[in-house]
Amino acid sequence: MFEKTEGTVQNIAGKFQEAVGNVTGDEGTRLEGKTRQLGGKVQEGYGEVLNQLRDATSNNPLATLAAVAGASFIVGALWSRR
Repeated sequence: MFEKTEGTVQNIAGKFQEAVGNVTGDEGTRLEGKTRQLGGKVQEGYGEVLNQLRDATSNNPLATLAAVAGASFIVGALWSRR
């Protein structure tokens, strides 16, 4: 949840920074605001994925446990061949 909220805050701060750059005519500030907005949107998406993952694991813990066990077995088998 925190990741998504932080992304939203960064997005809003970027919009404000871009607006300040537009008003002052400072191209560097404007571009920095655009970059901050993009980073905020990426972080929001990352937070959404984490929330969906948390929901999926809490709704179906046995399938999650089986997937982790299967992945661990495969990694262990590949590692033992070295």
